[in-house]
Amino acid sequence: MLKKFTVSNYKNFKDEISLDFSKIGEYSFNADCLSMRLIYGRNATGKTNFGRALLDIKILLYGMFRNDENSVLINADSQDTAKFIYEFQFGSDEVVYKYSRFANTELCDEELYINGEAIFKCDFKNSKFDFQGLSIISAETVNTKRYLNKDEMDNEYVLPFLRWLINNTAFSDDSVLIQLSKYVRKMDMITVGHDLLYSNRNFLENLKNPVYLHNFEDFLNLMGIECKLVLKELPDGQVELYFAHKKLVPFYRTASSGTLALTSLYQKIVSNCSLIYIDDFAAFYHYEMAEKLICYFKDKYPECQFIMTSHNTNLMTNKIVRPDCLFILSSRGTLTALCDATERELSEGHNLEKMYISGEFEKYE
Repeated sequence: MLKKFTVSNYKNFKDEISLDFSKIGEYSFNADCLSMRLIYGRNATGKTNFGRALLDIKILLYGMFRNDENSVLINADSQDTAKFIYEFQFGSDEVVYKYSRFANTELCDEELYINGEAIFKCDFKNSKFDFQGLSIISAETVNTKRYLNKDEMDNEYVLPFLRWLINNTAFSDDSVLIQLSKYVRKMDMITVGHDLLYSNRNFLENLKNPVYLHNFEDFLNLMGIECKLVLKELPDGQVELYFAHKKLVPFYRTASSGTLALTSLYQKIVSNCSLIYIDDFAAFYHYEMAEKLICYFKDKYPECQFIMTSHNTNLMTNKIVRPDCLFILSSRGTLTALCDATERELSEGHNLEKMYISGEFEKYE
């Protein structure tokens, strides 16, 4: 799992900003939300940017090229590099992966540590490489000369050594690097309601399975949308989803924006995700539905880490979360848990939303 993420000099985050899952308060309630973090912040504080920074490692290890939306942008007040630090925990092993990027998205340097010991260090800017620690992970026989051979590499692209190492070494399935690789591959970022009006054909094909259709119908009913669904095959062989009434009603053309947002979210979240960053989480939901969704996540995906951004202060409640899982992202680029944003000893009985609206945490906004 991800223990801590730190980024600096990235877009609007000039100074270091961190999210630490291992830092928790001494609260006895809502222990089932410790894998969740709910981030609040005024407009333009960088909630979306923080999610893109967090998912940068997935693009680095599994995608050579970036689109404009996800490209690294150095902070406008600096000429340095954007720096990323990921700290993971897999069983008894602690893995720290660090790298930095130039403004053109190229790697400047890259380092990997396991249980405090350096596995490798790559300084691409100065062409300095240290692979002395590969023996720690039983990879001392790997042909690093092949990696360093420019004929094997695209001169336009610096291939991350970690990516090359995982793809060119026969690690055992229980290797910590295989665990890291699987975790990163299953990380995802979702913007709720981004494609509300469009049906997903793969999703509709999956609904041909009566079990899938029944599960989706149950999900909507659980969220308070009472309905019966039916899938029909059209003359051209395609399928369409309908609300089941005496006369069938097309689902995607008549469902509310909230229902479509739920559908979009449902089809994007898969059971084997490791971490999901949900941006603008409650934008289309009534507060009761948003609360139900959080409870659904906790019950359905207990092994997945969730980070959600929101403006919905109704969710700022000890009824479903707790003060060490609620954060404020400031315009200065600081991220502060509510329990650290006041001199009060916050307890289960405090009305966090009322405190927030009254300005209790204003210093950290």
